[in-house]
Amino acid sequence: MSEVPPPGRGHGLLRRMAPRGREEEHRASTPLELFFDLCFVVAVAQAGRQLVHALADGHPGQGIPGYLMVFFAIWWAWMNFSWFASAYDTDDVVYRLVTLLQIAGVLILAAGVPRAFDASDFSLVWFGYLVMRLALVSQWLRAARAARGAERRTALRYAAGVSLCQVGWLGLLLLPAGVRPWVFVVMAVAEMAVPVLAERGAPTAWHPEHIAERFGLFTIIVLGETVAAATTAVQSAADAQEEVGELLPIAAGGLLLIFAAFWIYFAVPIHLHLASNRQAFVWGYGHYLVFSSAAAIGAGIEVAVEQSVGKAHVSTFAASAAVTVPGALFMFSVWLVHSRHHKRGTAQQLVLPTAAVAVLACTFAGGAAVLAAGLVGAATVAAGVTLIARQERREQRPESVRDTPGV
Repeated sequence: MSEVPPPGRGHGLLRRMAPRGREEEHRASTPLELFFDLCFVVAVAQAGRQLVHALADGHPGQGIPGYLMVFFAIWWAWMNFSWFASAYDTDDVVYRLVTLLQIAGVLILAAGVPRAFDASDFSLVWFGYLVMRLALVSQWLRAARAARGAERRTALRYAAGVSLCQVGWLGLLLLPAGVRPWVFVVMAVAEMAVPVLAERGAPTAWHPEHIAERFGLFTIIVLGETVAAATTAVQSAADAQEEVGELLPIAAGGLLLIFAAFWIYFAVPIHLHLASNRQAFVWGYGHYLVFSSAAAIGAGIEVAVEQSVGKAHVSTFAASAAVTVPGALFMFSVWLVHSRHHKRGTAQQLVLPTAAVAVLACTFAGGAAVLAAGLVGAATVAAGVTLIARQERREQRPESVRDTPGV
């Protein structure tokens, strides 16, 4: 028996874009949302590939800022759609067509990533954003048309804010190259201010469990791209070298680090923390560091592989840092915005910050740095599991025994 769609949602041509309820049960990501996420793999892969080239050629001063700027564009485009869809997904024909238009914009953005890195030419990236923004603004105006009062004002603020920011990004095309980093900083702050200002009167009806699932799925996509990038690097190096012994520690350590990253992120039910806009905004914005560092781990593994076979023009220390720095940043940022809200006691709270410092220390382990970082990741997971198991056993004991000194 087919499920009856909620009011305002279904496969008709055009339905009223009413907000979905925050208490809606069994709210899961739709196939259209999953398809949207999948198309971002292309953009994430392009950003990671350009970061590899810059780091392997010994140009971190150019590669890292370029990566951070491009990844912000990728991440923010995904954020814009995901939060809107959580509140207003009608899943009618018009909604689907507009979302497919946004996907086309994502692919244009991805095509412009190499030019943005190599020549600071953001014209394709800007045009891709224009396509996505035209679609997004039309969705907000559609939501405003169906709404009344404060809810209508919220939707109109979103439409106006997104439109103004798109005009502001023209600074990356029209102003001198030396000014563009400052344009990026100003516009990034302006972009993140739009949701905060728009929702002051009436928050949109985003769904906590749905948002938590959406962020979790994007984390899986980013980590999956990291695995793919690392696998391709090892395969290419192995094809060019008869001796693969030097690659095995890097492959094993990288895999352990990626597995640990997955385990660490999904160790807590974060939707229980997302009770208000203030909590959700801090958590959501903090994922810029989570996502960008996760993707950079794969790029770092590629650099380490290329350095081990003599293809990268960097030192062993620099190649090691390409893995350990994003690995440590991932652990710390996951703890800061995600995991610490569900950790109990000092011991549990210290696991991830301590592990981040230990991963950074692995940079000095020479050719064994990646393997050492992977082992630290595995030990981190083991420590977390052990502490949680002890806590659960303690909570299951009778209160009289639990409070006995020394127990």
